[in-house]
Amino acid sequence: MELNEIEQRLNEALQLAELKVSAEGTHYKIVAIGDSFDGLSKMKRQQAIYAPLMDKITDGTLHALTIKAFTPAEWQREKLFN
Repeated sequence: MELNEIEQRLNEALQLAELKVSAEGTHYKIVAIGDSFDGLSKMKRQQAIYAPLMDKITDGTLHALTIKAFTPAEWQREKLFN
């Protein structure tokens, strides 16, 4: 699956402030930043990322995902510490 297709699906579904998608072989890493994650647990944030990609996950196109989802404020703190 092309990175720009993943980005497009996620941006359309979640209206993210920032999105970073990278791949190493068949392993994809997604870092998503958006207000839509405010008040959601880590599991609910991951489910929000999985939802627009579910058809590609179930058909095996995507099978190895690492997801990190932050609110804009959390992302600022994360960048300070890392």
